[in-house]
Amino acid sequence: MAPQTSRTHRVAVLIRPGFIPFELGIPHRIFGTARDAEHRPLYEVVTCTPGGPGLVQSDSDVTVHVAHGPEAVEDADTVVVPASHEHGPVYEEGRLTPELAEAFRRIRPGARIVSICTGAFALAAAGLLDGRPATTHWSTTDHFRRLFPRVQLHPEVLFTDDGDVLTSAGVASGIDLCLHLVRRDHGAAIAQDVARRTVVPPHREGGQAQYVQRFVPERGGPGTAATRAWAAERLAEPLTLAAMARHAAMSVRTFTRQFRDETGESPGAWLTRQRVEHARTLLESTDLPMEQIARKCGFGTAQSLRAHVQSALGVTPTAYRRTFHRVA
Repeated sequence: MAPQTSRTHRVAVLIRPGFIPFELGIPHRIFGTARDAEHRPLYEVVTCTPGGPGLVQSDSDVTVHVAHGPEAVEDADTVVVPASHEHGPVYEEGRLTPELAEAFRRIRPGARIVSICTGAFALAAAGLLDGRPATTHWSTTDHFRRLFPRVQLHPEVLFTDDGDVLTSAGVASGIDLCLHLVRRDHGAAIAQDVARRTVVPPHREGGQAQYVQRFVPERGGPGTAATRAWAAERLAEPLTLAAMARHAAMSVRTFTRQFRDETGESPGAWLTRQRVEHARTLLESTDLPMEQIARKCGFGTAQSLRAHVQSALGVTPTAYRRTFHRVA
């Protein structure tokens, strides 16, 4: 979990010519919407550019006036680097321009650095991803591997979180990563509130598969979405793989294969994640005893609840509740 400070968490969005307006909007919308119980903003978001204040042309007919130069990253707690469609030496040769190198040099030690889509090329060119897990847009992964063989590239996932360095896949997965950071900083309730205001799913696990051709079910084929909705409403029940397959009117083998195609994970892993997420909500929003939460989530016992929550979150249910409990 990121350390909390007495001042508002400052996010600097570092854009370059050829930036994608949608990606610029993601951190402003997600972080800018986050509020505490007294409706005070939890983040301050500013836009900056390596070339200094002035006009920056996007990849379309949109031009923005950026008020801050690279000095804005110096006191940022999180620096977000979106993609740029201006294919210069970063993308073509895997090296930073002098201006971009100077901007990265100004980032203070301990700041989180986040990329959206092919913004990962800039992080890799700066040497920040060497020996670390990362992802980027699926269509650029072969080129990325050639340029940066020392990076542990995971092209199949939505985002990676290696503590102080995080990367996301294509465009909209930047929403998932920013929501993940809000959740990491302030808990599920605030992240869910941001998601509701933004009208997006509150949580897609980073390991969920990117939406690329090899993962898309056949058009018109039977899907597992209805069964997932059915199961999510029955988390307290002892759901089995066979029962879920029966609900979908499929064999266990077909159901398991199609479920993984659609979600990027096994039915068992998905079900456990749903139960942990339900537990997080109950820990944050109720005073229910652990045994009761365990039963409501389908874990059965407080010991099982503890094991699953600690495995997923790295803390015990008691410690999580102590940090994020929001009952008035």
